[in-house]
Amino acid sequence: MLELINIKKDYTVAGKPFPALNGISLNFKKNEFVSILGESGSGKTTLLNIIGGLDRYSSGDILVDGKSTKEFSDTNWDAYRNATIGFVFQSYNLISHLSVLDNVEMALRLSGVSAKERKERATKVLVEVGLKDHITKRPNQLSGGQMQRVAIARALVNNPMVLLADEPSGALDSHTSHQILELIQEISKDRLVIMVTHNSELANTFSDRIVTLVDGRVVEDTKPVKTNANQEVNDKLLNKKTSMNYLTALKTSFKNLLTKKGRTIITALAGSIGIIGIALVLSISSGMTTYVNELQSDTLAGFPISINAQVATDIFSGASGRYNELGETNDFPTTPTIYPYDEAYNTTLHANIIDDTFISYLNDMDETLYNSISYSRAVQLNVIAQTNAGGYLRVLSSVNPNSLFIGGSVLSEIPNNPEFIQSQYDILSGIYPQSYNEVVLIVNKENLIDVSILEKLGIDITDSYTFDDFIGKTFKIISNDNYYTKIGSTYVPQTDYETMFNSLEAVPITIVGIMRVNENASTELLSTGIGYTTFLTDYIIDMASTSGIVIDQMASPNTNVLTGLPFTTTITYQNVMRFIGGDSSPTGIQIYPVSFDSKDEIKAYIDSYNTDKTEVQTIIYTDLAETISTTIANLIGTITIILSAFAGISLVVSSVMIGIITYVSVVERTKEIGIMRSLGARKKDISRIFNAETILIGLTAGVFGVLLASLLNIPVNIIINNLIDVPGFASLAVTSALGLIVLSTFLTLIAGLVPSGIAARRDPVVALRTE
Repeated sequence: MLELINIKKDYTVAGKPFPALNGISLNFKKNEFVSILGESGSGKTTLLNIIGGLDRYSSGDILVDGKSTKEFSDTNWDAYRNATIGFVFQSYNLISHLSVLDNVEMALRLSGVSAKERKERATKVLVEVGLKDHITKRPNQLSGGQMQRVAIARALVNNPMVLLADEPSGALDSHTSHQILELIQEISKDRLVIMVTHNSELANTFSDRIVTLVDGRVVEDTKPVKTNANQEVNDKLLNKKTSMNYLTALKTSFKNLLTKKGRTIITALAGSIGIIGIALVLSISSGMTTYVNELQSDTLAGFPISINAQVATDIFSGASGRYNELGETNDFPTTPTIYPYDEAYNTTLHANIIDDTFISYLNDMDETLYNSISYSRAVQLNVIAQTNAGGYLRVLSSVNPNSLFIGGSVLSEIPNNPEFIQSQYDILSGIYPQSYNEVVLIVNKENLIDVSILEKLGIDITDSYTFDDFIGKTFKIISNDNYYTKIGSTYVPQTDYETMFNSLEAVPITIVGIMRVNENASTELLSTGIGYTTFLTDYIIDMASTSGIVIDQMASPNTNVLTGLPFTTTITYQNVMRFIGGDSSPTGIQIYPVSFDSKDEIKAYIDSYNTDKTEVQTIIYTDLAETISTTIANLIGTITIILSAFAGISLVVSSVMIGIITYVSVVERTKEIGIMRSLGARKKDISRIFNAETILIGLTAGVFGVLLASLLNIPVNIIINNLIDVPGFASLAVTSALGLIVLSTFLTLIAGLVPSGIAARRDPVVALRTE
């Protein structure tokens, strides 16, 4: 059944080989009790370890049921120890933090036996060795003889072919020794038992055969067994591989951690410091993001989505947008060369085609998405005001998009949605304008109005005014025919403002109300100054359509009647027609969303219009609110990353610390490693046990960190609420909490890979000798 052929074993001591076994050849039967006698150093234990697969022979061969072990891999030896060999040690070698039942079950766990069968088989063998009433106890609660019985039960539970006993009675009194040997003698009736002992009396009393070793050689064999040349080779030995699943590894590690509760808790708390820091940063960052989003919804929702006639789509910096041979911009050149460039040339303008088709498309948009759609037109309002001193001056109105003619507007058009405007603005005095000849004075939230506006309206500057100082004040709209004088083929604005003001054809407009943004407004939509309605714009355009300047300009499509010069790419025929009121097409559109969320739906609606359009036909819009929002979000994100990085340093340090503590655990459990290897555990199984330990510590640290951070959020929220009156500011999202727990577990697993690798590479023979 078991055959040793010229087995030699050399150890290296001080760089030189030291022989432990010198060519041992022995045959063993399937069922016999063989004792190996010899003085200390004779090679007894070395021979036993080699037979059991814990140690490797230097030369020779071991045949098991005719199967050579020369080509065995580590996995084959692990399977051999688990299924073929059962070990009984002098010092019992039980795992202290496991119960008696768990110790016996360990070999079955490595064999992949189900939990139910495992318990049944372990319980049965414990009953057979007389430990029925001690199954749930820990090893330290048993006597020496009882612990040895547990070791025997563990060795027998997998029904091995060979039972190896290394001084099984060496630590027991004589009475208990006889009981144990009687039990082993009974076991030898149906399997091979090989016992190493130095007690010749016990060997002669209980053994069937005695082999004596001296200096690594067999000097006596009382019943030698002849070699069976016709023995069939049993290939079934290698069919069953050992494998410890992760659940078993976790359970083993968990029970070990429970034996060191204090150290485990302290380690987990230390490991949670980094998680606490990151969790607090994420909590505050989440609160800041929510707070800013609410502010944005309130403050930025009123910012319109703007569609202007011309949009700058690309501006290059540097010398005419030059690129080097690699296609890179020439930033910070090192050559002593200066290049001229034209800034206007480097600006790419896109002309939005705001025609009836697009306007009709906008009018079909869901009305619940916006408060108002306002159309800007570039018509110039020829407004004359009389000063308090009796003089006259022209009031500057809205300018055309290219700012070619006039700058510094005092008058501006109010979006055509009275309900929405009045929801955002309070009427301090008077009424909201109802007709083309009624306007309002708009002040800011402090009832302030810029002195430059007052000067341009012809109003004397004093310390303060009453509402009555403005209500009823009148200005005059001058028609094109009265405002322009034709000189040759060119039209020139008149400067006799008094005559124009007193003309019977001048149209008076009157301030009928004073408005101020209300406290609940999303934003200040209107500029301070004089606001007029679209009724006035329509009236001016209608009046200008029959004016001489418009008719002459229509008749001269290639020449600008205001300058007498040909049109250019920047000053076009349409620009001039819009300016003098001959073209009512809008130069810009402002869409005011009802909420911050509806902006996205409006933009998606415009994007749908652009589908299948050419680049020229595409509508490009501007969302100032999105620009501001993105900037704020990027700023918060950057701050969060920086703070998390600082907190992450402590997380890495704590993970390294856990790795060091895991290494300490490896050192402390060296003997347990040897026991596991003797039961057939693979190197990866040992590694898996310690990886499971780091996973449990990391998981615990992550949970502690999240819980402690949640508790710390309570005083943080109290402080922030007192400062900015925002309750529940800091809160850790569930996904973030779970992510941090996973991160903690992952980092501690990584930190534990080195010590777990060290554990896996432990020599099982050396590990078993460790105390």
